[in-house]
Amino acid sequence: MFAAYPGDLVFSKIDARNGAVGLIPGTIAKAVVTSEYPVFTINADKLRPEYLNYLLRAEHFNAELQHKASGTSGRKRVTPDGFLSLEVPVPTLDEQDILIDSYVAALNRAVRIEQEADAIERACWQAFEQTLGVAPPQPLPDRPVFVARFKDVERWSHEGILRSSIGNPDQQHSWTFARLGDLVADLQNGWSPKCHSHPAHEGKWGVLKLGAVSFGTFNPAENKELPASLKPRPEYEVKAEDVLISRANVARYVGACAYVESTPPHLMLCDKIFRVRFQPDSQLLPRFLAEVMKLRSVREHIESRLTGTSPTMKNISKPALLDIRFPLPDVNTQQRLVNEISASRASACDKRTEAATLRQSAWNAFETALFEEPRLGTPPHRPLNKHE
Repeated sequence: MFAAYPGDLVFSKIDARNGAVGLIPGTIAKAVVTSEYPVFTINADKLRPEYLNYLLRAEHFNAELQHKASGTSGRKRVTPDGFLSLEVPVPTLDEQDILIDSYVAALNRAVRIEQEADAIERACWQAFEQTLGVAPPQPLPDRPVFVARFKDVERWSHEGILRSSIGNPDQQHSWTFARLGDLVADLQNGWSPKCHSHPAHEGKWGVLKLGAVSFGTFNPAENKELPASLKPRPEYEVKAEDVLISRANVARYVGACAYVESTPPHLMLCDKIFRVRFQPDSQLLPRFLAEVMKLRSVREHIESRLTGTSPTMKNISKPALLDIRFPLPDVNTQQRLVNEISASRASACDKRTEAATLRQSAWNAFETALFEEPRLGTPPHRPLNKHE
């Protein structure tokens, strides 16, 4: 066994060609490795650890590393001498600092943009809760000063008086709480035959997996192809505008609900996913139902009704789901709320795309500066020695 310390370079002889190369982070005071993980100390007079850390992830570097692997198929290794023979660009320390600062600045900008996206979604959801009158209560001040008359409070206690005096002006509406079972015709679950392990090929029938709804958005790629020996059941085929609810999974995903914007043909429900059957002229919009299923009170109801002894597979019954209660505004208000949520999510998605593009552009600029553009005053590429 060998010791490695923060800033040391370590790689796996077997998996280095797959990218298993990196620096020991400062959060690990001392690591212990076997002889399968060669350890090198960086010469701080020639290389910045941050520069080397990014360099190791460059496509050009990984391609060269692939060529250094030798041995039988499946057990190819990169030797320490082979690793040290790699030719890499070694700019001056000042040039390394410029490259690092530019790249890190772009990463920080991307993080700020993603934080803006999170804030947009968080604010929209808070507005949704407040409109429905189910927003969490405001936190109480640390040292409240108040005066109250005994006849003006319902409960004579410190918290009761303070809640009464603060109130919640944002929660102006008091909608009727409705029971899901009174608003829908039925919950239909599907069929789970033994299927192939791969997703359905084009033109083939498939059966949805739980992952198709687990994260609150419909993912049609989460399916398994139906064997040719089994006849499909078209009555279970998923359609656009369906609302799907998971009835089994690990606890936090039971009751996960997704609205189907669009879907490829020939995908069927499995028996662990319910499809909501709406009543004619229903006063409950499908998109609105998909959102209220995420409310804290609804999640508490679901998690209090779970059954099953396995921690990795909990269940909720149809009667328990139909007994869910939630605020039900008029149809126009429901439509306005879901439109606002959709617009906010689209805006947040645009920002996350912007952040991802910024990261990729910064990385492309980093690699281009190292491997494609000649730089005056920079030594040619050369092998690292054992002190670099």
